[in-house]
Amino acid sequence: MYRAGIDLGGTNIKAGIVDEQQHIIAEASVPTNVERPYQDIIRDMAELVKTLLKQKGIGETQLKSIGIGSPGTIDAVHGVVLYSNNFGWENVPLTEQLKKYFSCPIAVSNDANCAALGEVKAGAARHAKNAILLTLGTGVGGGIILDGKVFEGAHAGGAELGHTSLICGGEPCTCGRKGCVEAYVSATALIRDAKRAAQQHPESILNTMCQGDLSHMNGKIPFDAAQDGDTAAEKVVNDYICYLGETITNFVNIFRPDIVLLSGGICNQGKKLTEPLETYIQDKCFGGSKAFIPKVACAVLGNKAGIIGAANLTGGKER
Repeated sequence: MYRAGIDLGGTNIKAGIVDEQQHIIAEASVPTNVERPYQDIIRDMAELVKTLLKQKGIGETQLKSIGIGSPGTIDAVHGVVLYSNNFGWENVPLTEQLKKYFSCPIAVSNDANCAALGEVKAGAARHAKNAILLTLGTGVGGGIILDGKVFEGAHAGGAELGHTSLICGGEPCTCGRKGCVEAYVSATALIRDAKRAAQQHPESILNTMCQGDLSHMNGKIPFDAAQDGDTAAEKVVNDYICYLGETITNFVNIFRPDIVLLSGGICNQGKKLTEPLETYIQDKCFGGSKAFIPKVACAVLGNKAGIIGAANLTGGKER
């Protein structure tokens, strides 16, 4: 038996066929073209899966289930995308529409949830049953896996880890609040703080590494400048580690997962990112050394995590 996983993105629709060993045996993508009616996008999703099945000589009777990872606020129980800013969607009956093309169970969840589940099934957390994933990109997504299953809360809109408060009344967040985790530990926030530091310290090599144009600032430059001993960059990086460390500490104190995973371009820093975070949470987590302190690691599956995780969506979310 096989499962299909669909990673629905603003630029591309990616799909894969996943076998029982959690290997993607076929995958492909097509442009999303988000300006189209949702019915057209869902039809393309179905055709993509059917094409992959045909390529591998797999009959639809061998397809155990289909899962979709979608951005936005998801009602996973009823298979509805309640709202997705990326698509301009409201109350889109995603699983109901996809059921027009397939007879197997179909489920949908937030894309960050799928990425977390993928890492638990086949990635950096594959030996764990309980994991937290934070996606550190333009914003901050979060996925919670408890006992091997996605935890979304009792109702739609739960498990939004990036929109928990870190500093009350702090930096503006895209959600409309101030001081959210996203406003401090996203790649966007790191770049913002690095630009500010460069402006305040003209002598900093942050400016040199940007070639005098702060529009060239990225998440790698402050770490590189700090490595070279630049004082302004060191403060930016240390502050970022502190913000992210506090965030992780909060979630460890709530969930005590087996492992905490991070994903996104910032994870290219590897141990320069994870080692100080592990030191930080060992000191800050409730119970200290007397309690369990999880490992902090970088996700390893990249874009494949969403496909594998989506393919493994099961249980009450199926319709």
